Parts: sequence; C-alpha cells; structure tokens
Amino acid sequence: MKVLFLVQKEQRAILDRLYEGIAADCECDIRWLTGDEQADLRGYFHRHVQIDQYDRILFFLRFKKEIRQARFIRTIPNLVILEHDAYQNYIPCKYTGKFSEYYRQLPWARVITSGAVVTRRLRDEGFDAVFVPKGYDQALLRNENRERDIELAFVGSLRSVAYSGRKQMLESIAAVENLLITRTKSGEEYSQTLSRIRFFVSADVGMGEYMIKNFEAMACGCVLFAYDQGEEENQALGFVDMHNIVLYRDLEQLREKLAQLRADLALAERISRNGQQLAEQRYTFHALGQAITEAMRAPLRPAAKPGLLTRVLLALGLSR
Repeated sequence: MKVLFLVQKEQRAILDRLYEGIAADCECDIRWLTGDEQADLRGYFHRHVQIDQYDRILFFLRFKKEIRQARFIRTIPNLVILEHDAYQNYIPCKYTGKFSEYYRQLPWARVITSGAVVTRRLRDEGFDAVFVPKGYDQALLRNENRERDIELAFVGSLRSVAYSGRKQMLESIAAVENLLITRTKSGEEYSQTLSRIRFFVSADVGMGEYMIKNFEAMACGCVLFAYDQGEEENQALGFVDMHNIVLYRDLEQLREKLAQLRADLALAERISRNGQQLAEQRYTFHALGQAITEAMRAPLRPAAKPGLLTRVLLALGLSR
C-alpha cells in the first residue's frame, strides 16, 4: 500500500514517532505542508502530486483550513482523514457540528478519530469512522525513576476555549489542595518533570475523550487522576478505576480518592505500575501508527463521480 501522507509543518505537539509508526508498515510519502500550502490544496496537488501513484491519501491537516476547501477535497480519491480534534463536533465551541457538516460533503472518505464515543457517534451519522486513540512518544517520554518530590500537579495548557472546563476544575482543586499547575518545554524537560510527579491530575472536563496528557503521564509512572469520560470510553481503552488509573467525576470524589492513596502508598504504587504497563503495551506512537496503517487498508466506500460543472471548474483551476 502506497500512501501520500500530508501533515502540518508547524505543529505544537511532536508527532514524528507517530508518523514513523505509520510509515513502518506501508510505503509512505510524507509531506510537511506549510500553512499557505494547507490553505491552497488545489494548487499544491496541481504542482506536486500525481494522485494515481497512491493507494491512499492521508490528511492530518488543520481542520479550519480543510473545511474551506471541501469542493476540491471531495475530488481526491482514496482519501483518509486522521483527526484528533473531532470531539469538538459534540461540545459547545466554535466547531460544534462543523465536522459532521464537512464529512457530509465527502461521505466516502474514511475518518480515523481518537475517541471511542466520538467514533460511534460519527458512525451513527453514517460516516466511515474508525477509532484509534491518542498515545505518547515512546522515544521522548519514559519513567526516569526520579524522586517523586512533586505530590500533585498538572502540566499543560489552559488557554484554549475548549479547555475552559479543564481550567475551572483545576482551579477548584487548587483552591483546596496543594496543586502545582505549570508548563514545560516539550521533550526532555517535560519527561523529567512528569517523572517527579506522584499524582498527575488530568481534567478533560466536557471533552468526551481522553487527551494525550493522560497517556504521557501514565507512561512516565505518575498515578493518573483522570476526569471520568464514561464506561464506553474506559472499556475501549482498558482503563480500570483504582487498578491502572484513578477516575473522578467531581472535586469531592477526587479528594476522597486522593486521601485514600495518601494513606496507602502501596496501592498508589500498584496503580502507577499498572498504568505505566498499559501505556507501554498499547499506547506508544509506534503501536498507534501501525493501527492507523491497518485502519487504512480495508476497502473504502466508492466515491461519487464529480458532476459536469465540478469537472469544468477543476479543469479551469477554479474549484476550491
């Protein structure tokens, strides 16, 4: 299977190992597109792509640039879209319903999404959706076996509107517990910091799926306190409360379980060890890259042929 893989050149997360995992199991032509190239996909394809050379064309691009070019994108055959932000389709934000609206314009495309419930909901709407969760970079992040001298912490961003629930929850915890809320540089500093934290507090409130922070913290040996995304999501991921993760639904429940683990450090150590093992076995970028490649292999739905007007516009270079 020969794959053309288009990714963002400028991206906050370091996802090179995920791309390597995808490329490990197929013939993969990876292209890093600038913001301007993503905004003019018709021009990029016209200048740089021979479509018939590829069995699959995989997008992992900025959603806000994709949706403006649906008329052109719907002409691309064998299209697969990798999307880590489709949860925004179902939460109150500027993209509520926008993913469904976009996918309805190219219903033959396969969409690989990172939430089990999100994937099911997209399938219920009639889309060809496949679930492959988020994970962590096994080359950058590991348990450094350092002294856990930070008891309770969160490391990450609170600035996005999508993170408003996260911000509110973390601030409510910080008001009654000694919670460190901080940021670090990606890579080694981040790994070292996670390896100093005993209890990592994740607060993906209102998102409906678990963000990448959860898997990173588990891999680095933290006891992960995660806002509970529900039984369907937990079963899909293998998350078992008080076995490999600590789940909570409100501040009171978090504080009760935190007090329990403070009084029973042996239990905390078991949860940490089991969580790390789960992350290492199932959620490395290498493993997830292979899962994404497998998700691309099955036959795609047949695409509708473009109408006469669309073909004329494409020939004239006018279709977006």
